[in-house]
Amino acid sequence: MSTNSPSVSREVAAHVLSHFGRGGYPAGDWTESLISLIDRADMTNRAKLMAAFPDYGRAVLIAKYDEEGVATLQRIAQGETVAVASDLNVPF
Repeated sequence: MSTNSPSVSREVAAHVLSHFGRGGYPAGDWTESLISLIDRADMTNRAKLMAAFPDYGRAVLIAKYDEEGVATLQRIAQGETVAVASDLNVPF
C-alpha cells in the first residue's frame, strides 16, 4: 500500500462524512457544493476538480469506493492517524 496521496484533514473528513450522512459536521455552502460536484461528476470533470481540490476529492473517493472508507474517515475526523492507500482502484 502506498501512502503518498493527498492527506485528508480532520475537517475535510468531517465535511465529507456529513455530506454522506455518516457523522461529521456540515461544511459551508461553497464547500458543500464542491463536495457535491465531486460526488456527482463524470470521470473527466472529477479529475479536474481533484486536481484543484485533492484533499476533498480523495475524501469523496474514499467514502464512495473504499469498503472501509466511512470508518476510515470517521477515525480521521476523530483525530486518529490513519494511512490512506493511494492505490484505490476507482474511476477518476
